[in-house]
Amino acid sequence: MIKIALPVAASALVLSACGSDDDSGDGGKTYTIGFQAGLSGENAQLGINEANGAELAVVQWNNQPNVPFKIKLTKSDDEASETKAASAAQKLIDDSKVIAVIGPAFSGPTKASGALYAQAKLATVSPSATNPTLTDPSNGFTSLLRGVPNDFAQGSGMATYYAQKLKLKKVLIVDDKSEYGVGLSDVAKAELTKAGVQVVSESVPKGTPDYTSAATTVKNSGADGMIYAGYYQDAAPFAKKLKEQGVKIPMISGDGTNDPKFIELAGDAADNWYLTCPCTDAKVEPATKDFTTAYTAQFKEAPSTYSAESFDLTNMVIQEIKKLDEAGTKITRELMLTTLKKASYKGLTKTFSFDEKGEFAGKGIYLYEVKAGKIGYLGNIEELAKS
Repeated sequence: MIKIALPVAASALVLSACGSDDDSGDGGKTYTIGFQAGLSGENAQLGINEANGAELAVVQWNNQPNVPFKIKLTKSDDEASETKAASAAQKLIDDSKVIAVIGPAFSGPTKASGALYAQAKLATVSPSATNPTLTDPSNGFTSLLRGVPNDFAQGSGMATYYAQKLKLKKVLIVDDKSEYGVGLSDVAKAELTKAGVQVVSESVPKGTPDYTSAATTVKNSGADGMIYAGYYQDAAPFAKKLKEQGVKIPMISGDGTNDPKFIELAGDAADNWYLTCPCTDAKVEPATKDFTTAYTAQFKEAPSTYSAESFDLTNMVIQEIKKLDEAGTKITRELMLTTLKKASYKGLTKTFSFDEKGEFAGKGIYLYEVKAGKIGYLGNIEELAKS
């Protein structure tokens, strides 16, 4: 747990923060929502997907006629880095107009900034930080609300598919030593072991310059399946080395790899990889058809991993602001946090609500497969495992 004391003056400011001002341009009210993710650096596309989803929700709200208030989105780039997360969070905390935050996107930055947001009583609603330990009460991350099933569900889904559908006997799990990777691999290992599958574990730090040795380890392991718990920036060169060495066993990775950037960087070495995500494919689901059309028109690219979930969660925050505004209530950070903890919102992708620890009150992990340079959506992984 990270404990960072805010200066007294800053603490007083953020605790009394109120989000309404008069800078909407037409003399009306404006409320400000923050957004924190990695928008540059390695694996930035995952953060950009979410930023675009949040931005589209704000644009659509503001473009409606006669809205009672406008929404402003203020972004803070943590570069998906644990060491830069605190300063990125502090930027939003120091902005007295910010009354809620979408993000952080990654598990490491979420852990590194959780104590700061809790002290500021500033709600953070994450579309994608999946490490299971983040909501442990001992952390004191009382402002964190997770808008997605955690990696207990994702790791369990991987294990179920390998054990029940593919009937594998020995699986090699490779993690990238990140908060996300270690959390996901720990769950997958436990669930595979419970299913009677032999497990071998390896750690290869993210940013490893050459994956030849790691690929050789996989080739010589005797495993009939592999799980990679890490992000696309490292999964891609790893996939290339695996292909070079002729490794043809089933390979699966999680939501950190589930992005077209994986294919762009890995080329045909990405083919036949399975990918999981506690997110559906917005380009396939009927409920997100209009969203996909609007997103593509706005950003000149199709939505990807967590774009639609970020859109939904931003609209959830806007919905709660609207309720409080209509009641004539002065909206403070603390009130928004209390309100969101109790809220329920039916979005395009799922219904969002949270339990007493801030966990997403639902489940659902989905399986994808790369074929011919494209990520194909297969469906609910638990249902597929039993079919």
